[in-house]
Amino acid sequence: MKLPYAEPYKYKMIESIKRSTEEQRKKWIKEAHYNLFNLSSDKVFIDLLTDSGTGAMSDSQWAAMMTGDESYAGSTSFLKLKEVVQKITGYKYFLPTHQGRAAENVLFSVKVKEGDVVPGNSHFDTTKGHIEFRKAKAIDCSIDEATDTSLLHPFKGNIDIHKLEKVFKEHPKEKIPFVIFTITCNTSGGQPASMENIKAVSNLCKEYGISLIFDAARFAENAYFIKTREKGYENKTIKEIAKEFFSYGDGMTMSAKKDGLVNMGGFIALNDEEIYKEATVYNIMYEGFITYGGMNGRDMAALAVGLDESTEFDYLESRIEQVAYLGKRLTDFGVPVLQPYGGHAIFIDANKFVPTIPRDEYRAQALAIELYIVGGIRSVEIGTVLADRDPFTRKNRYPELELVRLAIPRRTYSQNHMDYIAVALKNIYDTRHEAKSGYRIIDEAPIMRHFTVKFEKI
Repeated sequence: MKLPYAEPYKYKMIESIKRSTEEQRKKWIKEAHYNLFNLSSDKVFIDLLTDSGTGAMSDSQWAAMMTGDESYAGSTSFLKLKEVVQKITGYKYFLPTHQGRAAENVLFSVKVKEGDVVPGNSHFDTTKGHIEFRKAKAIDCSIDEATDTSLLHPFKGNIDIHKLEKVFKEHPKEKIPFVIFTITCNTSGGQPASMENIKAVSNLCKEYGISLIFDAARFAENAYFIKTREKGYENKTIKEIAKEFFSYGDGMTMSAKKDGLVNMGGFIALNDEEIYKEATVYNIMYEGFITYGGMNGRDMAALAVGLDESTEFDYLESRIEQVAYLGKRLTDFGVPVLQPYGGHAIFIDANKFVPTIPRDEYRAQALAIELYIVGGIRSVEIGTVLADRDPFTRKNRYPELELVRLAIPRRTYSQNHMDYIAVALKNIYDTRHEAKSGYRIIDEAPIMRHFTVKFEKI
């Protein structure tokens, strides 16, 4: 009999979490205007809102924090982090930022102008927000298979080469600052891109003289899927695979709060010296000096260790196996989830789960609210609310997928927690036909509304 996976770590410290009653949760979510972001954490039993900055650091990371150099300029913690980033990515130039969207803000301030188009694979909300804030347009070039939640395609994060070339042919080169390639692709379900596809995109970009930038928040998880799913990479290390796919691009932004295994931090890494020089100006204006960029020395020290830990196979295997365990429990219960299971999260297919709720009543948001009421579990909608309004028509954008994301924090919850989540969803699924109506928006921001939007129940 094959031995089951077991976490390659043991607990040294625990954090208490509070239980609550269903009646309490009904009251709290109403007071929060049915926006799960508005709940205080003490009102949440299992928090799957995001895997960003919510994981547990290792003893080695905590030890590294004690050696953090808090010098304003020339911090040795910066130099150590720069060395690790260069070793893993191969990129020459490095700028720390306080998190991933800050890295986007700095780089996009240099590269994205009004009237530009930025193709990629299912841009995440902050990426699209930074593009549209600059009066540019994000163009999704994901493969069609990415929208079929039941299709077992191993690399649904791939970019469709024909769609991408169509963008290149229809727009002047000067209007395409770069292609943004998100690995793994969060919006399409934490799905990886293959090395073959990354190479093909790189070759097409070179042919047309357009830069390729990676959104690499979950690059280590993408490397794991390449190792386990793509022929020819089974004997390569995670670090070797990552180094190879980064070699096909011109740079990257990263939220280190994911595969950096830290609670705060991010960075930009580039090969172009001129772009780096321009970015330093914005980094100083928005973030801080170029050798700390919004990060403490102790956080940079912890990140240097975290990047090394996250690119080891044993850690990644336990991480992704835990996510898959939850996915399998839900599949066994008949709950419709996006397959194959993502690297960092399980995505519930709300179109199949609650088709009885009209789309303009935000069915995925309604399901996420019900999951909180029933189990005290906080998740997040990846659907019409997140897709936001068209910046020109101001009408709702209805994506093909209406998903509820269960993002699993790294090294945080046990298998028992996964079982609890699965049973809570099964109980909701068993009564799904009773769901007839959803919610209406009563207040929203003009961009990236889902963080602060307010609803009322219909």
